[in-house]
Amino acid sequence: MAIGRQETTSPMPYPKVRRMRFRFGEPEPMAHQFVQGDIPLTHLIAVLSGAFPPGEESFIRSVRKFSGDLTDPVLKKRVAGFIGQEAVHGQQHRRLNDQLIANGFPIVRLFTFGPGAARERGVIAVENLVPRQVHLAFTAAAEHYTATLAKRVLGTQEIQDIPGDPEVWNLLNWHAFEELEHKSVAFDVYRAAGGQEAVRIGVMAGMYVLTLPVVSLGVFASILSDPRSWRPLKVARQSIRLARGPIVKGLLAEMRPYMRPGFHPDDIDTETLLEQWRRELFGADGELLDRLG
Repeated sequence: MAIGRQETTSPMPYPKVRRMRFRFGEPEPMAHQFVQGDIPLTHLIAVLSGAFPPGEESFIRSVRKFSGDLTDPVLKKRVAGFIGQEAVHGQQHRRLNDQLIANGFPIVRLFTFGPGAARERGVIAVENLVPRQVHLAFTAAAEHYTATLAKRVLGTQEIQDIPGDPEVWNLLNWHAFEELEHKSVAFDVYRAAGGQEAVRIGVMAGMYVLTLPVVSLGVFASILSDPRSWRPLKVARQSIRLARGPIVKGLLAEMRPYMRPGFHPDDIDTETLLEQWRRELFGADGELLDRLG
């Protein structure tokens, strides 16, 4: 089925592919607890970073399944930008993950595998068991998750003020910025391909129910695998603070509009936030100009 020009719904510009190279552990070695004094948040970021590369590679595969059907030149260019950005995200998170493994986060190894590895073949086999529209619906829903979290990270000063490793924050801010740039690409391919609303909403509903238990289990397993984090009372106290803080509190409620029939990611306006961070990161005096390859 050809996907034609009339199906493109988003006015967003093409996502720009930026070849980045972050300097983890330079010039000062990265502290084990790279979120200063916060064990659960350190492990949450480590688990997410570990999961990003294989996740983003899966997202790329889901969109590529429809690449031969695309005829709209605008949508094709947006897809090319999406794929390029996700590939660089995976590359840079792999570099961070290497540092995390060296620093004593063994659970990150579970997500670290190269092309052709048995674990990658297993992931692809699972992807191929479901219809390609379901795989793409999963990607569109996951992109809504990352865009919602990105909006919080970039738009909340309390989060920006969390003390931690500066280069990790540089990576997270850049990643969040680009997630907002391409937040509607997979969704628009899904809609253009005739993806059913019931499937889109049903996939998100399943992810919605599983988010807290799966992420909590991952963070708990990561803490258990790290003897330096065996501080039960401190972990319990900080976990409550994390759940009540600006990163987590109300996050699932912000996901719910996605399950409304007729929803589109661009219904949530992030243009002003994007322009602000485009200047801060890549403007004339941008913080990350010297990280561009």
